[in-house]
Amino acid sequence: MKSDKYNRSISLQCPTCGCKDFSYDEGVDEAIQIMTCASCEREFNKDELLQENSENIDEHLSEIKNEVTKDLVNELRKSLKKSFSGSKNIRFK
Repeated sequence: MKSDKYNRSISLQCPTCGCKDFSYDEGVDEAIQIMTCASCEREFNKDELLQENSENIDEHLSEIKNEVTKDLVNELRKSLKKSFSGSKNIRFK
């Protein structure tokens, strides 16, 4: 199973205007970085922006979980079918 197809890039949006462009000032720590929306100039730190976009992130995570589950079931089915292909007593639908 290839894990590369499960990599996703999620664009974070400003909760005020929906813009996806941000400028940020480097801080000592990532949590201290101040991100400013390019459109409405609202300021966030990284944790606030992630919290505001948590619904979007959770939706993408749910999609990935469903894809992984589906692929694992298919891989397991193929593996079992191959393992028991010579048996007359075991059949797969």
